[in-house]
Amino acid sequence: MSYKNILYTEKDQIAEVILNRLEKMNSLDEVLIMELTQLFSEIGKNENVKSVVISGAGGNFCSGLYLDYLQKISEFDILQNKEDSRRFKDMLLSIYNCPKPVIAKVQGYALAGGCGIVSCCDFVIADETAKFGYTEVKIGFIPAIVMVFLLKRVSEAHARDLFLTARHINPVDAYRIGLVNEIVRHDELDSKVKELCDTLGKNSSNSIALTKEMFRNVPSMSFENALEYACDLNAKTRMTEDCKTGVAKFLNKNK
Repeated sequence: MSYKNILYTEKDQIAEVILNRLEKMNSLDEVLIMELTQLFSEIGKNENVKSVVISGAGGNFCSGLYLDYLQKISEFDILQNKEDSRRFKDMLLSIYNCPKPVIAKVQGYALAGGCGIVSCCDFVIADETAKFGYTEVKIGFIPAIVMVFLLKRVSEAHARDLFLTARHINPVDAYRIGLVNEIVRHDELDSKVKELCDTLGKNSSNSIALTKEMFRNVPSMSFENALEYACDLNAKTRMTEDCKTGVAKFLNKNK
């Protein structure tokens, strides 16, 4: 797979997605948004991949929408803006809905839409240089689409703080509110992410995909419907080859 603004590699069942607009702090434009959407759709169907790592080139994760892109969309009419908003939504959904576990490896700035990408990932590992923030209200914009995803990671009180103040927070504060899973030294970032990928790689890809599906669906269900849905998935999972093989290995090991 060849992309203009993404470096992509696969090794040891790990897909590495690197945002590569180095001179523009990996900011988002139409091309990068389209490429990310397409790539994550393809990764989701790739049976050779067990986990995905997304990061940014050159010491920053992603600084949000590119200035030239902001200028362009400021001249859109309402229909053009709706269409463009849906493309951004589709990009975030492609990451959030990916059946593989997705890890954000964050150093430097993760701002606005870039922080939105972080909030869509299953795991966020950051080094001490990381800076997080939703800066939309500073320029008269709103963090509308990213709000939906951030509220799945942090409380409303913390989201209000980030969205209304538009301030940057360091990785310690990001960890405290639940946005970040772990903070490591810069020289340990790669090894810590690899360690997590190795742990995930030992688990059933089918089970991980179904568990992620439950996280998407259960919160919107009533208590009774959620339990019925869980029973259905439980029964379905028991019929899979992964489960039958895994149970057999477990029983043989404990004889």
